Amino acid sequence: MEAITTNYLIKDSPAAVAVLDRSLKFICHSDIWLKEFAINETDIIGKHYYKVDSNLPEELKQIHQDCLKGNTNINKGKKFIGADGHVQWLKWKINPWTDQQGDIGGLIIVQEDITEIKREEELLLIAERVAKIGGWEVDLIKNEVYWTAVTKEIHEVPADYVPNLEEGINFYKAGASRDEITALVADAIAEGTPWDTQLQLVTAKGKEIWVHAKGKAEIVNGKCIRLYGTFQDIDEKKKTELKFKEATERLAIATDGAGVGIWDYDIVENNLVWDDNMYHLYGLNKADFSGVYEAWVASIHPDDLERCTREIEMVISGEKEFDTEFRVVWPNGEVRFIRAIAVTQRDHDGKALKMIGTNWDITALKRTQIELKKSEESFTGAFENSASGMAILDLNGKLVRVNSSLCLSSGYSEEELLNLTFQDVTHQDDLQRDLELLDKITKGGLETFQYEKRFYHKNGEIVHTIVTVTAIKDIGGNLSHFIAQLLDISSRIEAEKRLTTLINVTKEQNNNLLNFAHIVSHNLRSHASNLSMLTGFLLTEDSEEEKKNLESMLNNASDSLNETVQHLNEVVQVKTGALDKLNSISLKNAVNSVEKNISALLKEKKAICKINIPKSHFVNVVPAYLDSVLLNLFTNSLKYCAADRPLKLSINAAKKDGYVVLKFKDNGQGIDLERHGDKIFGMYKTFHKHKDAKGIGLFITKNQVEAMNGKIEVESKVDVGTTFTLHFKEG
Repeated sequence: MEAITTNYLIKDSPAAVAVLDRSLKFICHSDIWLKEFAINETDIIGKHYYKVDSNLPEELKQIHQDCLKGNTNINKGKKFIGADGHVQWLKWKINPWTDQQGDIGGLIIVQEDITEIKREEELLLIAERVAKIGGWEVDLIKNEVYWTAVTKEIHEVPADYVPNLEEGINFYKAGASRDEITALVADAIAEGTPWDTQLQLVTAKGKEIWVHAKGKAEIVNGKCIRLYGTFQDIDEKKKTELKFKEATERLAIATDGAGVGIWDYDIVENNLVWDDNMYHLYGLNKADFSGVYEAWVASIHPDDLERCTREIEMVISGEKEFDTEFRVVWPNGEVRFIRAIAVTQRDHDGKALKMIGTNWDITALKRTQIELKKSEESFTGAFENSASGMAILDLNGKLVRVNSSLCLSSGYSEEELLNLTFQDVTHQDDLQRDLELLDKITKGGLETFQYEKRFYHKNGEIVHTIVTVTAIKDIGGNLSHFIAQLLDISSRIEAEKRLTTLINVTKEQNNNLLNFAHIVSHNLRSHASNLSMLTGFLLTEDSEEEKKNLESMLNNASDSLNETVQHLNEVVQVKTGALDKLNSISLKNAVNSVEKNISALLKEKKAICKINIPKSHFVNVVPAYLDSVLLNLFTNSLKYCAADRPLKLSINAAKKDGYVVLKFKDNGQGIDLERHGDKIFGMYKTFHKHKDAKGIGLFITKNQVEAMNGKIEVESKVDVGTTFTLHFKEG
């Protein structure tokens, strides 16, 4: 019966109580236990405590084990943080209970979840610290003073500081602040008058700060027994207010000096208030202004009236803010331009209540803008319609604006050009001069410069121009940007090139004519004289043996004449129709082919031949001419190799400026260029005593190379070797 009664008492207990056996299984519990610890089960009797509450902190489990040894554990509040970050505050009292034999039978646990209470306490403490609000109390019966931790922090005293009333008052700054708090405390003690004021105090570390002090008196039987209140650090806020007040005063002075008018329009009451500057801006006397919306409307220029009233309506409806310009007409007929800005105050429903704004006179600015616009329109017309290319560049050389003439000359669209800099399109050989001149103009050494330069057309062709660059400065005299004018002179340059080419062709033809004249006047005449003499001898000679000898000589002379005529024919054929036969072929394949054709000769001379020509190098040539040129270079190296060392040939190629440059190098006898350099490619010019040298090979080679729009150059040193450099157009 006693056990049943005990169970009922525990079940109905207003506290969360549980009775556990030694194995920590529930024997009985209060109804509050299930609610307090959010246990969904209704029947937990006989179940293990830790399985019913799986989130129980490990520290409590250790305490349970300690209590099973006969110890009592009491805690008025402890914070636990679960593995998932869940925070829980618990207070408890845990006692062991004994059976009839006096042995420990289990535990009686009285436990409460105080998380919500502790959370509110924490938030209150955080709020106090964030707001820097501390509390204080003065017990006038015991003559004791109590400060909270925040109050001590505000006064910058140690946590163990024990204040008294006199010291508390002496913290206030001597003078007005200390006198005021002394009087307020005296009135509170005498009359029970509360206080709420802002004063300055000096902290224990000598720092001056503003505080918001509130105080109340507790009166019992007409006698003050206690003072208490709050103490807040408002130093930042107060100093901001003081600065704002100072700034407001300065603003008032500034607006007055700058002629800025301030107005306040009560929309509900239709009441318009102007400061003194507003009357000056509108050319009105105070006595002539009725102070209503319609009075302002009456001053607006007729052409701006409809727009201005519509803008006001849109501001009131919430569609836009008030930021506009308009004209006003003074009573004397003068028109002035006004700039107006305002903010709108609204109620909780969004209804417009009031507009507060400023006006200032922008007449001078407007007139300047009108003149500037005219100037800009004039410049724009000249810029866009100029027959010359024109561009505006920023200080980094980026194109900011271009006209149609420049687009036409460059082949780029306006959008494409605006994504480029002048460095991107300038010919690489002209870029350094560009940068040097721009550096001078940037440093103030030049105001403008003009020179002839090249830039790249979009299709890769070179465009020749005369460029004029002018530095533009801003109102402060600082360099702002550049204006460039480009006159396309490509047609003139091309005409000059054609003229130069024509002159060179004429010169070359003259040289050819001289060669022909030499052949005709010297070689053919020599052959003719020789044939004539031999024929005469033959006709008068009686000896048969001598006649046979003369016939042999006559045959040799005829062969020589035929060889000369063939050479002459080859020269003529080289210049005839070569450009019509040009084809793109692999230079590497052409060189390898010639090397293969004369491999027996190379082997006989034990020649070492190194060829380094990329497969990607194609040349635009007459294949037969290229074969002839390469064959002549190979055979010349074989013919004039050094007697005291093996022949070494090095053949390399590289691309440069639209050409494939072939270098053909040997280590043969070499040529004395100081003696023979000016006639090395002449007809019938020989520089060695080789029996097969006839002086026609290099002459034909040069003519063939030039007939294919190429050129040939030579470097040589006696007994060191010779290098021929040939330029062929890329194929």
